[in-house]
Amino acid sequence: MARIVMKFGGTSVGDCDRIKNVARRVKAEVDRGNEVAVVVSAMSGVTNQLVDYCKQIAPLHDAREYDVVVSTGEQVTIGLLAMALQELGVPARSWTGWQIPIETDDAHGKARIEGIAVEGLERAMKDGQVAVVAGFQGIGPENRITTLGRGGSDTSAVALAAALKADRCDIYTDVDGVYTTDPRIVAKARKLDKITYEEMLELASLGAKVLQTRSVEMAMKYRVRVQVLSSFVDAPGTLVCDEDEIVEKELVSGIAYSRDEAKITLVKVDDRPGVAAAIFGPLTDANINVDMIVQNVSEDGTHTDLTFTVAKSDLDRAVKVLSEKTDLKYDRLVPDSTVVKISVIGMGMRSHAGVAQKMFKTLADKSINILLISTSEIKVSVLIADEYAELALRALHSAYGLDTK
Repeated sequence: MARIVMKFGGTSVGDCDRIKNVARRVKAEVDRGNEVAVVVSAMSGVTNQLVDYCKQIAPLHDAREYDVVVSTGEQVTIGLLAMALQELGVPARSWTGWQIPIETDDAHGKARIEGIAVEGLERAMKDGQVAVVAGFQGIGPENRITTLGRGGSDTSAVALAAALKADRCDIYTDVDGVYTTDPRIVAKARKLDKITYEEMLELASLGAKVLQTRSVEMAMKYRVRVQVLSSFVDAPGTLVCDEDEIVEKELVSGIAYSRDEAKITLVKVDDRPGVAAAIFGPLTDANINVDMIVQNVSEDGTHTDLTFTVAKSDLDRAVKVLSEKTDLKYDRLVPDSTVVKISVIGMGMRSHAGVAQKMFKTLADKSINILLISTSEIKVSVLIADEYAELALRALHSAYGLDTK
């Protein structure tokens, strides 16, 4: 007997027929003799509708009441799924976040889980009952309902799996696993059988939408084995696991891309101590995250050109913050939102040289100019003009031998 946490996203429970399909999948796990807890999201589109209601009533709403409203979508789903399981003869009970309880901090709208009291769930599961748990929600220190932010149901599922010491957390979605790159762009993309936590974390943070970044962080911290599967196709998925479980490690496991990038260049900034702090301090104060940074010394040696990236949605705000800095001297500010970040990721980079060189040569052979470069132990990222995104992805995918054999 294994203990399994199964998680189903909004598209998987999008209507009553799909909820019945989920119930059949859960029953199959129960019939195998496993103890099962299920975490579900709201039905697709419901959370967006609830958010819209909040905006219509009060654009600057109370975040605590906002959480009360948007958390109700999951409550509907858990009740319906519990009923569907009971119709199939499977004992089941629904649990909201506060009933377990899933304890969080008080950052309403983006709360972080601090602890889960699983004694009640464990008793129910040992008695043969399926626990159907609302994702995305918890209870704060003042006994107020909290939500974990968009995509938070993935985090709920992994956190629950860690607390229950589950053998595996199966996350069912509308894709059938993790691919070497976006199969909608690169037809030869391959589904991976296994991928390490570190590689999945890089992919998630760099644009891949398969798993939410916080859920991967939590899985890596507590060593929860996570399997990504399709709700609609009976096929093996991708296992996200420890590096030790993967016998043959690929040099490069995947190529990610992000269109949510914008570039800012400050031309001829004074080259003196404290300038970087004067630029990035106000951006931090405005909650604008800076990613890639490159500094070039100007010809006269007294000035420097500073280029960095921010999220595309933050570009206008970043330009406004810097323009209002009257004590910051520069010739001109050049914003550019027509860029894309391409990242090559793989654990094999730790022990092999030449990965970055192959990336640069491949792009050069396609006459693609690199605007910025950043690296980590298992990643090389470049910023290029967005018109070359698809060409770059296909060329790099082939260059690293990732195409379907």
